[in-house]
Amino acid sequence: MRQYADTYQHKGLRKQLVEILKGRGITSQEVLDAINNIPRHFFLDSAFDKIAYEDRAFPIGEGQTISQPYTVAFQTQLLEVKRNDKVLEIGTGSIYQTTVLAEMGAKVFTIERQKKLYDQHKNYYFKSKYLNIKFFYGDGFEGLPTYAPFDKVLITAAAPFIPPKLIAQLKPGGMMVLPVDEGDQQRMLRITKLPDGNLLEESFHNFSFVPMLTGKN
Repeated sequence: MRQYADTYQHKGLRKQLVEILKGRGITSQEVLDAINNIPRHFFLDSAFDKIAYEDRAFPIGEGQTISQPYTVAFQTQLLEVKRNDKVLEIGTGSIYQTTVLAEMGAKVFTIERQKKLYDQHKNYYFKSKYLNIKFFYGDGFEGLPTYAPFDKVLITAAAPFIPPKLIAQLKPGGMMVLPVDEGDQQRMLRITKLPDGNLLEESFHNFSFVPMLTGKN
């Protein structure tokens, strides 16, 4: 049985991580506070306990990873999350990014296509703390039309193209952040849906993500 303890050492390592993120250009205090408040080691196998606060990705099973903290912070900062924003997240994975959004006060609707990972969400440690998270098993390309429209959409896997159904589920004035392109590197995009329905596309640094796949597994 996994033992959960957030020690002074863990908290100190989180403070160091926040300083690293500041040095890499993360300026949103809300994002930095969320990362400082959330024990990342709770989202990893206990074997990673001592290195959980290094700024790198780690495997979580099913060919998936927990994203590097810088990637989580960068995507979240681009999304400009406000309290009570209704956010659709594609790719729940370890639930770490989900928790960052929830800690910032967003209402998070998160989809996972890997059944084994989705089933693990039933044991989510913070289930009683973050009542603003709703978990779904499904195909991320389809989104959640029943719950649309959303203020924000965040995709945490490499999309081969901008998913049209997710754009349709975005409110006018809403934003989507996603890595796009196949291959080893992806462009990070921020897409704003203008009031007239047109899209404003902004391109940022290159990142490396696992691919976004269709269907359920």
